[in-house]
Amino acid sequence: MNIFDLFLETNILVQISIFILIGFSVLSWSIIFHRIFVLSSAQRKLKVFENEFWSGIDLSSLYQKAAAHRNKLNGAEQIFYVGFKEFSKLYQTKHCSPETMMSRTLDSMHTAINTELKSLEDYIPLIGTIGSISPYLGLFGTVLGIIHVFIELGKTTATNNVATQMIHMQIVAPGIAESLISTAIGLFVAIPAVIAFNYLTTQINNMDQDYHNFIEEFITILYHQIFFNIDSALNKENQYEEKAYQKHD
Repeated sequence: MNIFDLFLETNILVQISIFILIGFSVLSWSIIFHRIFVLSSAQRKLKVFENEFWSGIDLSSLYQKAAAHRNKLNGAEQIFYVGFKEFSKLYQTKHCSPETMMSRTLDSMHTAINTELKSLEDYIPLIGTIGSISPYLGLFGTVLGIIHVFIELGKTTATNNVATQMIHMQIVAPGIAESLISTAIGLFVAIPAVIAFNYLTTQINNMDQDYHNFIEEFITILYHQIFFNIDSALNKENQYEEKAYQKHD
C-alpha cells in the first residue's frame, strides 16, 4: 500500500483535513521538544541552586549574588530572591511581628512560584487541545470521503447493466480506503500529543512540589534566624539588667 498514492487519489476536502493534521503534528512536536528542553533546564538549575543553598553559604551573600544578575533570574533562584527581599524589608520594619513577617514572605514566594509555573506551562494546553481534536478532525475527513464515495456509488448503480455496475464499484470502492487515511493520520497526530501532554503535566507538577518543598525549608531557616536574634537580644537585655542590679547592690 502506497500512502502517498492513496492521498493523491482522495478528494480535495479530505486532502485539506490531512494538511491541517500534518500542520498540527509539526506544531505539537515543536512544542514538545521545546517544553522538554525548558523543563530539563529548570530542573537542572533547581538542583544547582539547592546545592549552593545547602552548601553553608551565608544567605545575605547568596542574596547579593542573585541581585547582581537580577534580570536573568528564574526558577528557585528567583523564588529565593523575592522571598529574601521581602523578608529583609519586613525585618528592618519596626513593630512587625514574626508571624506577619513570615506570612508576607510566604505570600511573595507563592506568587513567584505561580509566575514560574505559568512560564513552564506555556503552550502545553495547546498540545492537549491538539491531542483531543485530531481524532475528530481525522474522522471528519473520513466521513467527507465516504460521503463522496457513496455519491459516486449511487451514480454507477443507477444503470441496469450488472457488469458495468461491478466494474464501477471496483473503481469507486477503494475510495473508502483512501478516506480512512484521514482517520489514521488523526490518530498518528493525537497519540504522541496526548502522551506528551500527560508527561509534561506530570513534570510540571513535580517542579511545583519541589518549589514548595524549597520554600518550606527556606521559611524554616528564616524562622530560626528571627527567633535566634530575638533570643540574643533578650539575653543581652537580661545580662544588662543583672549587671545594673549588681552595681546597684
